[in-house]
Amino acid sequence: MNAHTSIVLAGSSGFIGTELEKRLLREGYSVTRLTRHIDPSASSESPVKQVAWDPSHGYIDQSTIDSADAVINLAGANISGKRWDRISKKEILKSRIDATRTLVNAINRSSPPPTVLLSASATGYYGYPTGPVDESSPAGATFLADVCVDWEQSAIGALGSGTRVAFLRTGIVMSPRGGALKKLLLPLKLGFGGPLGSGEQVWSWISFEDEIRAICFVLEHRYAWGPINLVAPHPATNKAITDELGRVLKRPTRMRVPQSV
Repeated sequence: MNAHTSIVLAGSSGFIGTELEKRLLREGYSVTRLTRHIDPSASSESPVKQVAWDPSHGYIDQSTIDSADAVINLAGANISGKRWDRISKKEILKSRIDATRTLVNAINRSSPPPTVLLSASATGYYGYPTGPVDESSPAGATFLADVCVDWEQSAIGALGSGTRVAFLRTGIVMSPRGGALKKLLLPLKLGFGGPLGSGEQVWSWISFEDEIRAICFVLEHRYAWGPINLVAPHPATNKAITDELGRVLKRPTRMRVPQSV
């Protein structure tokens, strides 16, 4: 990869995608943003090209993928801030599978195909492990684990075209701008912070900056393929993270969110 690489980015409006797009542009990459709705107010001088797609119906402009050196797929419905009922679970799974299949089908029609496909996944792949796990560990037995298995299976189809495929199994991304950390900070700042339930839940986490750097590293290194865990070297319990945040903010962490029954 070099600074003139053409990258197609799906999911650029999300928490990670927004910052990743900025980073790629700063490093001189050419970025094409896949979007369901073209922003008519965007300047014609914008460094980012917008291309409409409709993954729910498998539609994408084939020429967009034909001219791409790399594809980064972060698309999928948000899993936080909503109750996981039957309808939302279907949306969470379908949005990821539809987007990935649409991209893979276009990659397989390309000649030559993009060099690499980076496809988002999550450490939720492992379910609730009782001990250390790595990329070779089996999937768990939870809804999110099932989603990750189907998500990755949809992406692996691009291997048939000779495209390098990497699954970005991301942990809990920590940033005050969004994600889990933003939700933790508000009650802590108000003095009502504390661990969730027992607080012994192990969180495999990664800083926001390291998440972006890790994605760029995988993009640029041709030997990085298959499942890759994007997490810090040492996980921590929910209580340990909460206590550390309380120490930094100089706020108590004695309140405890009860486990649901």
